[in-house]
Amino acid sequence: MLAVLAVLVLLGIWQRDVLTYAFLQAKGQIGILMQVEDVDQVLADKTFPDSLKARIRLIQEIKQFGVDSLGLTPSDNYTTFYNQHGRPLIWLITASERYKIEPYQWHFPVVGTFPYKGYFDSTRAVTEEKALIDNGFDTDIGEVSAWSTLGYLKDPILSSMLLRRVGSLTNLILHELTHGTLFVKNNLELNENLASFVGDQGTIRFLKYKYGGDSEQMRQYEYSKRYNDAYSRHMLRGAGRLDSLYKTFGPDPTPSPEKDSLKLKLITDIVGDTDTLLSGKRTLTNKNRWPDGKLPNNAYFISYLTYKSKQDSFRQEFEKKFEGDLKKYLNHLKGKYPSL
Repeated sequence: MLAVLAVLVLLGIWQRDVLTYAFLQAKGQIGILMQVEDVDQVLADKTFPDSLKARIRLIQEIKQFGVDSLGLTPSDNYTTFYNQHGRPLIWLITASERYKIEPYQWHFPVVGTFPYKGYFDSTRAVTEEKALIDNGFDTDIGEVSAWSTLGYLKDPILSSMLLRRVGSLTNLILHELTHGTLFVKNNLELNENLASFVGDQGTIRFLKYKYGGDSEQMRQYEYSKRYNDAYSRHMLRGAGRLDSLYKTFGPDPTPSPEKDSLKLKLITDIVGDTDTLLSGKRTLTNKNRWPDGKLPNNAYFISYLTYKSKQDSFRQEFEKKFEGDLKKYLNHLKGKYPSL
């Protein structure tokens, strides 16, 4: 017993940071779950706005469509509601080396390796980001609009979800439900790319089913998707250009003004070119996306590799081998990959 106790103590010291983080995440998650309301109670509340009740009913319909038509796994997700009162809930950090387009990896027991780390406490998120910056890493930090507990807990409807447009809301719900259907350990690039692919394809199918192919909801979504796809492809090309530049620096990671100047010039060019996406039909000025003239760094480009780099390969397999049948394709992937 003493030997076992000694091992546990040593393990606790060795994994202190992981255990502390796990405790904080559990505390944050439990804090939310203790304040949720059942959806039925919210829908029966006469003081709750009818327009938001309609959004809750829409989420229920989206979820059922995902199960019936797309083959997503049934769950108790989105049967409860959490009112954020306008406050963000979780902050996500990504990081990369100064001269590499390569994600910093966080390792966790059971669930595996992640190229990002989330916090329910913004102060701790900022503290961790500062530590990464002090160690020479590029970082990016931002608020998260949803997350998935992979079916182990009942993920609630968040009040911020109800303010989204129909297409955006549908995509978000189907994206997160995909994580609860298939989640491969130590392969976040596959997981997030797949969820993005199913979210996009599933949304098109749902909007056609509910509103029709010529509906305003469909037009809004297709327009946004065209621009977002063009922006994602542009940033992926930018990541490739940065990677090529960094390879010319050689193996020495030592910072230098010359390297930083070449890096800044290329990132400035990449960001500047976003103003002309879709031949000027919609512009995105640096001022709008990059307030105070603060340009993105390597960590920003990492997110596009994580979420968007495999879209073409998914689409080709989906169209050629499965003739656009999303349910069959998802069932194929569930058989191909082991899921947590």
